[in-house]
Amino acid sequence: MENEMRKYAVIVAGGMGARMGADKPKQFLLLKDKPILWHTLEQFLKAYTDLQIILVLPEAFLGIGIEILPSLKDRERVQIITGGTTRFDSVKNGLSVIHRNGIVFVHDAVRCLVSVDLIHRCYEQALEKGSAIPAVAATDSIRIVEGYANVVADRTKVRIIQTPQTFQTELLLPAFQRSYDPSFTDEATVVESTGIPVFLIEGEYSNIKITRPIDLIIAESILNDRV
Repeated sequence: MENEMRKYAVIVAGGMGARMGADKPKQFLLLKDKPILWHTLEQFLKAYTDLQIILVLPEAFLGIGIEILPSLKDRERVQIITGGTTRFDSVKNGLSVIHRNGIVFVHDAVRCLVSVDLIHRCYEQALEKGSAIPAVAATDSIRIVEGYANVVADRTKVRIIQTPQTFQTELLLPAFQRSYDPSFTDEATVVESTGIPVFLIEGEYSNIKITRPIDLIIAESILNDRV
């Protein structure tokens, strides 16, 4: 499976993690004695031996990111660059160092439980269809708020979007040459704005985004079960 096409992972770690109530961004908090970010990087390094990682960090925390690298099994495949003021800008900065055709994974640094299997499935679908956007079905009741009223949504038609959002470079790089628009909520919306459809792929309920303190407890439990 390897060496079929160049592989890049843009790991976006630009958030400050205010909801965690910590004194540093959530990607640097410890999970089983390792930073959350470390777990994320290791998953992508394990997935493919020829994958290059572009790690996008806030300027104020570049030093902490550099300190993590020596503990990785394959640190030379990780390049660190500075993020921007928005997610769009951070991803655009990461993509700016990609100059050859291939497949690009764009992934949230705090989704540290992503499986190698999901990474592989996203790659295979992106090769075939041009994109792979992980998504899972909603399990809760969903209501749409409209002014002072609210209406029930058909949850069978609702999908919760995850990362790694995966694309062929020929689709993703040109899409990020445009100016930022508030409607860009993720990479899929940026690509769609060019008139190109995107394709979903089954995600994983364990692929949670660590946002609040309770998520750390859940993540540790999942990691313990994987041992």
